[in-house]
Amino acid sequence: LLCCFFPCRCHRCPHLPTRPYEKSEKPCMLSEYMERYPLYPVTLPRGSFKPKEAYEMAQIPMEGTSTTKRDYIAHEVLPQKLKPSEKHVKSDESMDLTSTYKQDYNSYPISQVPPCLPCVMRHIPSTKMDIRTTYEDDYVPWTEPKTELIRPKNMFHPSEEKFDHRTIVQDDYLYRGPVATESCKPPNLVQKSKAAFENITNYRVNYVPHPLEKCYVHKYEKYKVSEVPFDGLTTHKVSYKGLAGHPAKLAKPYQPKLLHDLPFSSTTEFQEKYQAWPRPPVFTKKPDVYFPPLEKMDLHTTTQIHYKNPNGKPAKMCRSLAQLKKSTEPFNSSSVMKEDYKPWLCKRLKPITRAPELTFPAKPMDCLTTFQTHYVPHPLTVTKSYKPGWSGPKHHTLLDAKTIYATSYTPKSIVKCLASYKDPPGYTFEGTDADGHNFYLPASKSEILQGAH
Repeated sequence: LLCCFFPCRCHRCPHLPTRPYEKSEKPCMLSEYMERYPLYPVTLPRGSFKPKEAYEMAQIPMEGTSTTKRDYIAHEVLPQKLKPSEKHVKSDESMDLTSTYKQDYNSYPISQVPPCLPCVMRHIPSTKMDIRTTYEDDYVPWTEPKTELIRPKNMFHPSEEKFDHRTIVQDDYLYRGPVATESCKPPNLVQKSKAAFENITNYRVNYVPHPLEKCYVHKYEKYKVSEVPFDGLTTHKVSYKGLAGHPAKLAKPYQPKLLHDLPFSSTTEFQEKYQAWPRPPVFTKKPDVYFPPLEKMDLHTTTQIHYKNPNGKPAKMCRSLAQLKKSTEPFNSSSVMKEDYKPWLCKRLKPITRAPELTFPAKPMDCLTTFQTHYVPHPLTVTKSYKPGWSGPKHHTLLDAKTIYATSYTPKSIVKCLASYKDPPGYTFEGTDADGHNFYLPASKSEILQGAH
């Protein structure tokens, strides 16, 4: 029994994606690791795919038709017919001005409703009101003497001993002097070379500047207008054509009119009760005619007339000075702060400084780093250049714009994948595997096998 599978990127088997299917009873031993990391054979490096300088053009001419030119054919465009608008004809029937409100809501006689509030008899007493409050009657100030302050006696006496001003750090931690350390810097055994440094590099020796060639300027071709006329049709205009349909029917239910004998009054309660009052005419007074005064205006102010003395004296203060009674007793300036907290007789201490005991070396510092002492410049080694030799000046011939793709590859139609069909055309279903693979045979081969049986 032959097995057929369809090589497609979109449709592939999830069990065995790398080799053709084999109909066997063995279980599928493929794992995720073996699928992602397969074993590849050791192969030699492939050769160069660089084409040779000699280019051979294909003799088959390129097909000038495209998919759009082949599929979309130009159709004849006809002018659009406009439907003439119908003229409005005025009807002779008169308009019914009745409304639903006038038909359904009838007027009724109105009667005034008497008030339902009971009569209230208020009794106003003739006695006078007591204005005193409860707070004034109950809360009366007491007549008691002022309490004295309960203050303890001052029993603190400062000690007469002299304060030494020494701390625990000064008593316990004694200064033991500097520690002499040895220098771990290696001796300078490198001798500097006196030869001059050569600044010649491999780039300066081998790479020589060449004269630049002129850039090729591409000439643009003139635009040619297409001779094929534009049809102006869209897919919507071609495919979707208007169909003749019936007008929509009114879905509103039928409501019969209720006719009453009494005619509906067009006046309301507001219009009947609230009538407009007669408004008297507005009294307007005519303005008096303005006559300018004949006398000239006096531009002097009261300040200019009365206050003329510029050398005036300031006004004296008429307020009587407050007479203060001077006491003969001296003022007691002592306070609790001055009596209890008295300043101590302390002298400012000098800082405790140690004499410098460090020994400085007699030699001056060389100021050299480890890089300057150990890494000495060595003479340059001239490397051999593997750059190929210059093949000569380039030709000034223009580049041919034709490529292999433009000459050899013609557009092909898109073929639908057979695996996307439920039953692929031209094949007959034979059976399924234990792994879920469907087996198909071409229709010609299946007829041959049935005839042989």
